[in-house]
Amino acid sequence: MIKLPDIRQKFTDIKEQVEQKVYHSYLLKHIDMPVIDEDKLLILVSIMDRLELSYNELKNYATTTMLIQIALDTHEHISNATVDEINRQLTVLAGDYYSGLYYKLLAESEDINMIRELSRGVKEVNEHKVSIYQKELNGIENLMTSIKKIESSLLVKFSGRFKVDLWNDFIVNLFFFKRLLFEKKLFLETGSSIMFESMKDFISPIKNLSVNKLSDNQQRDLLVICDRYLDSSKQFLIKGISQLPYLNDMLEARITSIINEHQPFAKSLVEEG
Repeated sequence: MIKLPDIRQKFTDIKEQVEQKVYHSYLLKHIDMPVIDEDKLLILVSIMDRLELSYNELKNYATTTMLIQIALDTHEHISNATVDEINRQLTVLAGDYYSGLYYKLLAESEDINMIRELSRGVKEVNEHKVSIYQKELNGIENLMTSIKKIESSLLVKFSGRFKVDLWNDFIVNLFFFKRLLFEKKLFLETGSSIMFESMKDFISPIKNLSVNKLSDNQQRDLLVICDRYLDSSKQFLIKGISQLPYLNDMLEARITSIINEHQPFAKSLVEEG
């Protein structure tokens, strides 16, 4: 009897397959190798590991979904302020190239329902990105909802395709939590981030004032707000670890590691003082 690979081997094999798909010698001479979100890949593999799918089907679905995620991430990293025009155009081209690979592979599988669901996810992600960048949101709660959609819509649509919606709230909170950690770290290290710039508009009466020009108290207020959302999602994740069925050891260990990255700003001030 042939022994099927365990979750770690599946994850490693599929990650290598994704890396091979996104490798393009010309593009990578001019732009960075795209970053593969290993946590999203692990979630995909974990969801499908308990389904009645062949290993080839699991690999195809995970690879194609990660390609479209990479395309979305690549397009998001375009910034006229940080790259020259040629690199900007090549980054756009790379994102389109990864999207094309995704559609090609998924079309070959002839899974129209999956194509439909992931296309809806892409549409939802892009709509909420536009809302943030165009400052169309009204209130911090709407901002946080948009961030949740950007970080999890693709995976939520994916789980919906297989009717395993019990994963959805956990997915939303996990990747919302992870994005908040990233934005908070970026703000503390550089004095700015997309999320904090958007949050600033809801607490500062001076709309055209950059977030790094705010007073210390105003910046502290933003960090406290961020921590409040981090704490809420953290509690949800801790509870979910004990309640979510079929949570494999590899995924549980990774989620625990992410949770432990959060150190509340107020606590940091006390320790530094």
